[in-house]
Amino acid sequence: MTQRGRATRTTGRPRGGQAARAGQIARGDLAARRERLRSVIAPVVHAAGYDLEDLTVSRAGRRHVVRVIVDADGGINLDAVADVSRAVSAALDAAEERDGDIVAGEYQLEVSSPGVDRPLTLPRHWRRNVGRLVRVTVRADPASGQPGGDRQVTGRVVDADTERVVLETDVAREECPYANLGPGRVQVEFTRLDELAESEDVDDDDDVEDEER
Repeated sequence: MTQRGRATRTTGRPRGGQAARAGQIARGDLAARRERLRSVIAPVVHAAGYDLEDLTVSRAGRRHVVRVIVDADGGINLDAVADVSRAVSAALDAAEERDGDIVAGEYQLEVSSPGVDRPLTLPRHWRRNVGRLVRVTVRADPASGQPGGDRQVTGRVVDADTERVVLETDVAREECPYANLGPGRVQVEFTRLDELAESEDVDDDDDVEDEER
């Protein structure tokens, strides 16, 4: 199973020569600024073959921090994060040359992959976590006529498509439409000893050289 960690590339962006203008724009609406950023960043991320999972703008002292979360089927590695970061940085430069400041004053760009703490809210999130153990609230379906309210379910994702996810619990296999699910959370699992032993099985032949890493 592919491990999905967090990989981050950070780029500092000084805009020290525009302090007066920055002070005026900094008092503007962060939501509007975020939408301007999204209009520049989203096409770049999609053109690179990735999904833009999240984009946030926050203040850190005297500067802003622009955080971009990208993902893809099979995950995204550090090299891909670096490539996306450079492409996004170039696009922001071009947009500012053309239209003026998008983010007021000095800002820092962070591009990263999602960590395991990212809630599963979209079909593609569930699809990319097939095989993982998750915990999710399953809402009661009034149309079913069955008694009971919302319930917490912990199960392994065995299948996911555009309409529903299939969870295997200790009791049974259950199909859950996305409309009946709250945000899912991946559960951290400790590697079983037998799996660990199998993964560490090596050839003891003297003529086999260790792989360089």
